[in-house]
Amino acid sequence: MSAVPRHVSVDWLHEHLADPTLRVLDGTVHLTFDEDGAHIESGRATYEHEHVPGAAFVDQVTALSDPDGEAPFAAVDSARFGAVVGELGVGDDHRVVVYDSVNGIWATRLWWQFGLEGSDRVSVLDGGLDAWRAAGFETTTGTETYPPTTFTARRRPERIRSTADVESAVDDPDVLLVNALAREDFERGRIPGSVNVPFPELVGPDGRMRPIEELRDLFGSVGALDPGRRPVTYCGGGIAATAAALALMELGRDDVAVYDGSMNAWTADPGRPLER
Repeated sequence: MSAVPRHVSVDWLHEHLADPTLRVLDGTVHLTFDEDGAHIESGRATYEHEHVPGAAFVDQVTALSDPDGEAPFAAVDSARFGAVVGELGVGDDHRVVVYDSVNGIWATRLWWQFGLEGSDRVSVLDGGLDAWRAAGFETTTGTETYPPTTFTARRRPERIRSTADVESAVDDPDVLLVNALAREDFERGRIPGSVNVPFPELVGPDGRMRPIEELRDLFGSVGALDPGRRPVTYCGGGIAATAAALALMELGRDDVAVYDGSMNAWTADPGRPLER
């Protein structure tokens, strides 16, 4: 069986949309900020208003985030993940394409959770719903579902890091912490020793991932391609970090892990150091 690419184009999806072994998932979440802090809203209403034909909706906020985790958006355990995606109609032999209708990082978050639970049969739709519309392909409204099935989750612990892991990694010369937040956020405060590859710079003006050579320059310039150091990506809440992890895997770094709690968890204890 040929390897499943981590990205597919809208043309590819349009051509394969009728494939009965394909599952398309809309993972849209709306995250906004104001003087009162961060606000999260499910993307279900956006999905019902407009989505790729045949796509089902997965509510990552309520269904795939652990309310008892060390920070908001913490990944659920394997049993919960398997139950949720199985109910959505994703089985062990299905090919999956994930997308969102905002900035792409919620699609990469969903891709990462599938990978965390052992599935490499998942691709991100390059450019998301915006690219689909820009290509002139039709969208639809309402709610669509697939028949429930069974998904076997097999956790890959090497792909996720806890706060305790990162505390140990701060002084570990074999680990490189890669902050995926915007440059101004990185300057305001980061985990000591971190380097910065902002997630907005991973994509072009059209929302599609930049060419591999441009990504190689971005990550190579901060030492993230050094084979002697294991990259651990993080951000504010473990979402944008998954876009950086995907880009690093596209560059051949199969050893990349995500700090799931990210800055939300790190700053929960004011005694933990910050570098500015």
